[in-house]
Amino acid sequence: MSRIGKKIILLPTNLSTQFDGQTITVTGPKGTLSRTLPAGINLEILNDTIAVKTSGQTKMASQLHGLSRTLISNMIEGVSNGFFKKLQIQGVGYRSQIDNQDLILSVGYSHVVKIKPPANIEIKVENNTNITVSGIDKEVVGQVASTIRSIRPPEPYKGKGIRYQGEFVRRKAGKAGKGK
Repeated sequence: MSRIGKKIILLPTNLSTQFDGQTITVTGPKGTLSRTLPAGINLEILNDTIAVKTSGQTKMASQLHGLSRTLISNMIEGVSNGFFKKLQIQGVGYRSQIDNQDLILSVGYSHVVKIKPPANIEIKVENNTNITVSGIDKEVVGQVASTIRSIRPPEPYKGKGIRYQGEFVRRKAGKAGKGK
């Protein structure tokens, strides 16, 4: 049995949950999320707690026990507080802007790159070089941030590119000059 899966999830008072066999739906002040749980995973919802139980009959159910608990916990956190990822753009002439919900990046290509965010995802730009991706689904927020970063990942020689805030980019020395 998983150590993480054994932990009980506490529900805030402003949330409502519904569980009908395999699908859990969590509704909160920021929105609604639902997820289908794998076979062999069951929930016990009591007052203001959720306990994730496994049938233990299959190896797969035991493996997915902790994962299922974490996914449900992330759903609860998302609809109550939300998630965000911050990105930084570094490089001469690199900038970003918002145009009708679309993110427009000028990052050294001969053309601008447009990114249309999925539903329930909000992208904000501060000072043309700081991007904040926010939403209620942790998985989608991380995927959108990763997609933005993959357009121009930071390179190790000058450090130019798009990086997560606080990300350390290991620098390399350039070519050694010709000895005299």
